Amino acid sequence: MKKFRKIIFLTVIVLLLLVSCFRIDRGDKTSLNVINNSSKEISAESVYLPYDTELYNGVEYRLSRSNPGIYGGQIVTSTIGEGPKTFNPWTSKDATSSQIADMMYDSLFSTDPDTGEVIPALAKEMSVSDDQKTYTVNLRKGVKWSDGVEITADDVVFTWNNIILDGFGNTSLRDSVLIDGEYPKVKKIDKYTVEFKIKKPFAPFQRFIGSQIAPKHVFENVVKKGKRYFDSYLSTTINPKDIVYSGAFVIDEYVPAQRVVMKRNPNYYAMDSNKNLLPYIDKYVILIVGDLNNEMLKFESGELDVISVRGKDLPRFKAKESKSDYKIYNLGPNTGTMFIAFNLNTRKDKNGNYYVNPIKQKWFNDINFREAIDYAIDRNAMVYNVANGAAQPLYTAESLSSIFLNEKLASGHPRDIDYAVSLLKKSGFYLDKNGYLHDKEGNLVEFDLLTNAGQTEREAIGVMVKEDLRELGIKVNFKPIEFNSLVSKLMSSYDYDMVLMGLTGSPLEPHSGKNVWNSRGHLHLFNMRNQDDKDDDILPWEKELDDIIEQGALELDYEKRKLIYDKYQQIIYDQRPIIYLYSPLTITAVRKKIKNLHPTALSGTMHNLEELYIKE
Repeated sequence: MKKFRKIIFLTVIVLLLLVSCFRIDRGDKTSLNVINNSSKEISAESVYLPYDTELYNGVEYRLSRSNPGIYGGQIVTSTIGEGPKTFNPWTSKDATSSQIADMMYDSLFSTDPDTGEVIPALAKEMSVSDDQKTYTVNLRKGVKWSDGVEITADDVVFTWNNIILDGFGNTSLRDSVLIDGEYPKVKKIDKYTVEFKIKKPFAPFQRFIGSQIAPKHVFENVVKKGKRYFDSYLSTTINPKDIVYSGAFVIDEYVPAQRVVMKRNPNYYAMDSNKNLLPYIDKYVILIVGDLNNEMLKFESGELDVISVRGKDLPRFKAKESKSDYKIYNLGPNTGTMFIAFNLNTRKDKNGNYYVNPIKQKWFNDINFREAIDYAIDRNAMVYNVANGAAQPLYTAESLSSIFLNEKLASGHPRDIDYAVSLLKKSGFYLDKNGYLHDKEGNLVEFDLLTNAGQTEREAIGVMVKEDLRELGIKVNFKPIEFNSLVSKLMSSYDYDMVLMGLTGSPLEPHSGKNVWNSRGHLHLFNMRNQDDKDDDILPWEKELDDIIEQGALELDYEKRKLIYDKYQQIIYDQRPIIYLYSPLTITAVRKKIKNLHPTALSGTMHNLEELYIKE
């Protein structure tokens, strides 16, 4: 058996890194998962060392890697839109809900902010068998849920067998650990030891083990009531006092459309070198602001302590920095992906109605039409006019910071309206005397482009897309709508033509995108299928993507995996169901009063929240 915590080589780290499934990004915060760290302004107040464990009063605490701090104060951040949809991490579909749920429920493992190596959280350590098919996880002893019940192997086994593998909530994790047709076998060895067995070596699996854990004594009755009840459990209407937690912070107050207030969990399992229990700050507040302009005004007025800085606002922030109470951190290219996606759905709903107008179906499923749209998009104009130059054009399904980026595709192609027009002509499209585009049957080419309202960057991009496509004679009705309504259209009613949005994922593990690229994936946005749909309409290149995603996860050699994932990016580039736009830089302004900051390109500025403290 090889101790997992001793693995240090890059090729091994690549196999073990973050595989959190892709989530819909509201766009209010740039992704914190960045590995490219060039030309940055990053400083740290301490150098991180490996976590140690210390037994104290019967609890195996995780020792802080930062300098001892002081108690008190609060950190105020923000989110755009209407706020969280749920507090249930197993049903969350959006970034804000997931952020809050992640603070409420800890995982077995987390990711080292410097190296990307998997490091202990609720678990103390993990061992891997020589054949890479058996994983033994040892839990910390004495750690308790917020109601005083000890966290044990029973909670881990229940979470995996009765929630994840039984398909409760978001099934992305379950779908991702289906290995050669079989799910992992999870069993209890003793009170603090759990064994995971898989059918064959599976590169991303060690990171999947780090999933959040549910309290069995609470969720057991919830599961018994069925999946519909489970999906509604921990709704935002619940009394926070009725929630059982394991995370560093618990909900103190939720005021819809105004704020979420988290307070410190006094029984959290981390402490500093002076045996002071973490976290230090009393409260972590998330203000729900209407739009990005309002967010910026709140930061400038001192209401917010942290803000993601848009490229167009960077000169303004930079000019004031030297005489201000904040510091700007540039963490490199965003690992999220900004894109427009077509709705290729050709199916009918249960009432016999097409999800997408059949006329539009023909346009969107025409590869010449999709390629023409791609060549009409002026990415460079977006970079300079929207992001103020603080971004790079994006052409691939992997972000520019991904270690699996297909470098041959990264530079993309220049904008070419003439070539776009020639592609449309190939498929019989023509311009009328007024310059409007029609298909070969004479139908006016007109469709809706949706995005989430209040995200001014995306709203600006949507206007530019509309103008770019006008040069082809296409009439685009750009419609920013409320975020939850957008998610409903994308994932439930499938009632949309084209959407402008972003996804967050991992720059280190392409398998995190399985829920996007698998034809049955939870976020297969360009051709969503429900459980009742048959598979006889899966497109040939969709089937090829299904196979590639499986092959990549089963291959342990990095160089061979790289070739496999190069191929999937090539398919997306050629077929263009999604057209990528650009990657902004992750730039964050943070008040200087916040101490123990350890910003990294991989994990951002606030990853060690329990170690942060306030000193005016």
